[in-house]
Amino acid sequence: MTDSAARALRTTVTRKDVARYAGVSAAVVSYVVNAGPKNVSPATEARVRDAISVLGYRPNAAARALKLGSSRLLGLIVPDTRNPFFTELAHAVEEEASARGYAVLMTNSDGTMGKERTHIRNLAARQVDGVLLASNMFDPDLAELQAANIPAVLLNASREALGFATVGTDLRAGARAAVGHLIGHGHTSIALAMGSNVAGEVDGRELGWLDALSAAGLPEGPIVRSLFTRDGGYAAGKRLLASAASPTAVFASSDMQAVGILRALNEAGVAVPGEMAIVSFDGSTDAAYCWPPLSTVRQPVREMAAAAVSALVGLHDSAAPAHVVIPSTLVLRRSCGCP
Repeated sequence: MTDSAARALRTTVTRKDVARYAGVSAAVVSYVVNAGPKNVSPATEARVRDAISVLGYRPNAAARALKLGSSRLLGLIVPDTRNPFFTELAHAVEEEASARGYAVLMTNSDGTMGKERTHIRNLAARQVDGVLLASNMFDPDLAELQAANIPAVLLNASREALGFATVGTDLRAGARAAVGHLIGHGHTSIALAMGSNVAGEVDGRELGWLDALSAAGLPEGPIVRSLFTRDGGYAAGKRLLASAASPTAVFASSDMQAVGILRALNEAGVAVPGEMAIVSFDGSTDAAYCWPPLSTVRQPVREMAAAAVSALVGLHDSAAPAHVVIPSTLVLRRSCGCP
């Protein structure tokens, strides 16, 4: 049979068509496509895969999901897909999920509770196998997932959540290390550019900033609060420049804020790090390509993604959910005054 004749058999190629072409049973085709449950000899598998290629057969994912009781689909909700940190985190999640045979449906909450709840509702309706949520809230509303018996893991979470697995890094420890490093450079007036969260609770990065100042016997520097964005950082930088406190260093709670602060300082002719040193938080790729390159607390993106996907898949079969904390790393570049 020629390739063109084979493709003309019918518009939608079925498993039976593949079986007929390869000279095997439909069950054998199923074993090859699903990698089991029974083994197939290498020669037979080669014939089946050749038939699949020639006929252009595509397994019906929805039908397989119904039969297997699994959609092989995970939902991912992040607060801002424009933020390189969350883009890199989503990419890492997708790679980890793919390695386990899952696809990922990503949604963006735009940092609002309303959109976050809408996405949770929609993912529950789609009967995904699980949801990874990087929430703007410390205690997000997951009642819809619980009602649908869909497991969830809180990603980029800094503390435990009753009844749910959580994966994140220690924000407080990372911030403490960053501010301590600035103190080591001799700075005694260190400002904080702090992003705002929906819940209005004190962020671990603010607590770490306070810890480091207190341990060194230094007074609190000025705090400027803004969005976790470049625009937010730019506005924060302009407010810092107008402040009577005149800090000589600033700890920014995200790389994106630090990028905005750098622009504000550059426009004002303030030298970095000579007149104002900066350390930020997240460790996104963008931090290395600013000028000067940003010293930053790097969150363990790949490790967090691997732990979160493993926990989510494992929640189908086991065990009480756990809180996984993966240490961050302080990456030193020019913006803090290091060579």
